[in-house]
Amino acid sequence: MEKTIALIPGDGIGPDVLGQAVKVLDKVAEKYGHKFFYKEVIAGGSAIDKFGNPLPEEQLDICKSSDSVLLGALGGPKWDNVDPSIRPEKGLLGLRGGLKVFANLRPAVIFPQLKSACPLKDEIIGQGIDILIVRELTGGIYFGDRGFAPDKTSAWDTESYSVAEIERILHLAFKAAQGRRKKVTVVDKANILNTSRLWRSVAENLHPQYADVELNFLYVDNAAMQLVRNPGQFDVIATSNMFGDILSDEASQITGSIGMLASASLGDGSGPGLYEPIHGSAPDIAGKNLANPLATILSAAMLLRYDFKMEEEAKAIEKAVNDVLNEGWRTSDIAGDVEAVKAAGKLVGTVEMGKLVIAKI
Repeated sequence: MEKTIALIPGDGIGPDVLGQAVKVLDKVAEKYGHKFFYKEVIAGGSAIDKFGNPLPEEQLDICKSSDSVLLGALGGPKWDNVDPSIRPEKGLLGLRGGLKVFANLRPAVIFPQLKSACPLKDEIIGQGIDILIVRELTGGIYFGDRGFAPDKTSAWDTESYSVAEIERILHLAFKAAQGRRKKVTVVDKANILNTSRLWRSVAENLHPQYADVELNFLYVDNAAMQLVRNPGQFDVIATSNMFGDILSDEASQITGSIGMLASASLGDGSGPGLYEPIHGSAPDIAGKNLANPLATILSAAMLLRYDFKMEEEAKAIEKAVNDVLNEGWRTSDIAGDVEAVKAAGKLVGTVEMGKLVIAKI
């Protein structure tokens, strides 16, 4: 199979980690008889420096004409004081809008080998945590009508959802659950918000199409509490833009290893998805062979699974990462006792970690 992938190295450690993910993809292509072609895209801070624009139209067009998009990281303190209209984050919003992605899939996984990094007690995390949060990405209060009163003494933000917007998110959540542990939890605030009542109604109407999947509901405040009290109860969480923004960050922190977490932003399947690690650009360690590339490598696995329907190949990458961790190899961010890992000869950098994963595929 031949596919074209748009690569956005971006800023900070983005080029470092993306480079290793590409090498992993090349190994997969070699092993499974595929051909992956790459087109580089300039976006974020590097695009501001070169073009005065975080996402020029011609760069976005490269992404839109590709089969998938893989991103390293965008932004950094260097661009904190630029005009708000051209901040690096505008490049990410432009990518999401231009690619018409409307759902963010963020796994929150505790790898058994890294359980000690989790801030929760062992009896709470049990054998580990494996949650998929499906967040609506282009609607809700972040995109509703907003404003200030003329005298600036009051302000408003408006939450609005249509049945169609909710349906497309819930279809994704139900289908994802069918390939996992077959449970969807819709998180809302239906005791207060009309939009949340609509989410519940739509979920109940769709549920008969996915009779093999258990459906339940939680208020968002209770869900936030349950994530730290009993995270093992969750399989797939489906929720609105703002609630998903908050809960996905909470879930990532309880894993204790943000450098391991991937994400996917998906549309209706007619165009490419956008895949990226959830960590930042960490400019202080850029180019020093210190960054952990595993989240980007796992993002590449998600790319293969969702955009290219290459489940076997995606699992091969995930197994390779797991095998490397089983052997005790660590970058400094996931090492725990760095000196002990270093003394054992198991502390590695960006390039070495990439090579270790490739060797296991």
